[in-house]
Amino acid sequence: MTGKEQSARPDDAAPAIELRGISKSFGPIRANRDISLSVASGTIHGIVGENGAGKSTLMSILYGFYKADAGEIRINGKPTAIPDSQAAIGAGIGMVHQHFMLVQNFTVLENVVLGAEDGPLLGPSLAKARSLLTRLAGEYELSVDPDAVIEELSVGYQQRVEILKSLYRQADILILDEPTGVLTPSEASHLFRILRSLRDEGKTIILITHKLQEIMAVTDTVSVMRQGEMTATVRTCDTMPEELAQLMVGRKVLLRVKKQAANPGDVVLDATNLTVTDDRGVERLKDVSLQVRKGEILGIAGVAGNGQTELLEVLGGISSATGSIRINGKEVSCSGPGSDAGSRRRCGVAHVPEDRQHLGLVMDFHAWENMAFGYHHDSRYNHNRLFMDNRAIRHATARNMEHFDVRPATAESVARNFSGGNQQKIVLAREFTRGPQLLVVGQPTRGVDIGAIEFIHQRIVDLRDSGAAVLLISVELDEILSLSDRVAVMFDGRIIGERITSETNENELGLLMAGITSES
Repeated sequence: MTGKEQSARPDDAAPAIELRGISKSFGPIRANRDISLSVASGTIHGIVGENGAGKSTLMSILYGFYKADAGEIRINGKPTAIPDSQAAIGAGIGMVHQHFMLVQNFTVLENVVLGAEDGPLLGPSLAKARSLLTRLAGEYELSVDPDAVIEELSVGYQQRVEILKSLYRQADILILDEPTGVLTPSEASHLFRILRSLRDEGKTIILITHKLQEIMAVTDTVSVMRQGEMTATVRTCDTMPEELAQLMVGRKVLLRVKKQAANPGDVVLDATNLTVTDDRGVERLKDVSLQVRKGEILGIAGVAGNGQTELLEVLGGISSATGSIRINGKEVSCSGPGSDAGSRRRCGVAHVPEDRQHLGLVMDFHAWENMAFGYHHDSRYNHNRLFMDNRAIRHATARNMEHFDVRPATAESVARNFSGGNQQKIVLAREFTRGPQLLVVGQPTRGVDIGAIEFIHQRIVDLRDSGAAVLLISVELDEILSLSDRVAVMFDGRIIGERITSETNENELGLLMAGITSES
């Protein structure tokens, strides 16, 4: 028997979770429409769908963040009211959110017991948690230093802490919302081993993800949502990624980028000996040199935290560095006056930052305001140099939202009311439509659904084909290989290798990402 077959329960066993006729609206927007879902006990059940399909809303109802307008929840066959998250925890449900809910300056132990203390004295709760963490480390490969401070841990270890929090509260049902969005490939593989181990111990896992390869690799069953409705539930072994993509989007989706061979022209970006030193005197970027030509995409691969963020921010005018940068042969400043983001834009540089919520958008501002940020001096928006033409900005925003399929296409909505993928589209629309000579883009499809990924990838290729030079930074190796014409690999703040994409593969790049070169 396979592991999946061994974990299956008898057909007459009550489902671990049963949702009947769940509906939820936010004003005129119907997020969930009469949804019914059954999740068998002791299985990993995937839920996929485009951004805005209603996946996270449905799980937020199950976890007590929202209250359904209509419908019933049953846990292990029993009708269960879940008015808040405490009721969900009491029903044996735990949730690991896409953006971790951890106190950064607390230790692992303190985060695990926070809100689940056994009494007014903290000592006994900490001792109990320490003992439990030791046991769980052996059972589920969840080892983590209980005395480590959260802000000093990698995102992979922080995610382990979130899972430990749920297990400490005796969760039998675990919901994970886009759990690999910030993980490296090796961390994602380790997470899947943990999930399989939890399943084999009888836990029930709900996995929300847009990555179809993950669905195929780890789930037993998968449900597809589209526009607030449940469109299909199938056994994973009976489907294929192409079928799931079509069910999600309602049309056939290209899972690989269609593009012609590059035709590189003159050098647009020439960076030499770039070095960044942080406030503690640690070099984060070490003597990096690279070139990007007109009409080509240079991909930067590497495990997160190896200098890619610093490189992106220096080129985008957010951080300072030593070294030199030339754009179209003209020297631009790396520090001091003339090194800011505005100066970069005037040189024809468009920048899509890795973190859309902190660097790409002002979350409490409207979509039309965000669409003008950085370009508010544009003559189209600022005719008399004294007052911005808000009507022109709104008109351009409406046009760009339609072209980039932002949902809902409402320029008056504030940024935080859009799903993560649609927030990303707002940033992309702002930067892509300026006719940049150099596009510097980080993690362009992080947290974005399959249909939007296809769209974003094609827009990047279109920019290349129009003559722009593109520097692409992504932790998704598939994305690097699919889009890039050349690949440079970063390790420990340095570029340790460069390859022609058509002449390399995942294995070779993976070794370079681990710091292993032919000279090692």
